[in-house]
Amino acid sequence: MESNTVQSRRERYLTFFLGDEQYGIAIDRIKEIIAMMKVTFVPKTPEYMKGVINLRGSIIPVVDTRLRFGMENQKADMHTAIIIVEVEKVNIGFIVDRVEEVASIDATNLSEPPKFGSTIDTDFICSMAQMGENVVMILDVLKLFEADELISLEEIQKQTNEGE
Repeated sequence: MESNTVQSRRERYLTFFLGDEQYGIAIDRIKEIIAMMKVTFVPKTPEYMKGVINLRGSIIPVVDTRLRFGMENQKADMHTAIIIVEVEKVNIGFIVDRVEEVASIDATNLSEPPKFGSTIDTDFICSMAQMGENVVMILDVLKLFEADELISLEEIQKQTNEGE
């Protein structure tokens, strides 16, 4: 006899804010969260590439997530944080306005992101999560970068590491 109860899967996500919008990244992608620190500018990189940081001897490229999403730049404050995420074996720092919490989200609360037509790039949103009154956009960190951008990030990391 088959059981009608479906074991719901709960996934854990780190949630953070950019402006008033709440986003989430699967917790298994997160390496660590650090306070904002000095970012060294790297010439000839896309505008959203803030530069690199030296984290305990590792050189990590840092992305201004606001600029990556086409939002306006904002000065760092006491809440600004850098989320270190592993993408294709490359550690990348994402600057966010404020880290919120680690949330367990039931798979039944996840839905497909809306399609806005071809003018708005929502490929990097893999799902939308309903959390009480809020909607959290779950990011696919892989899709935040094109393959060639990941390669250039890797190159930046290698060049800067060799230069020390």
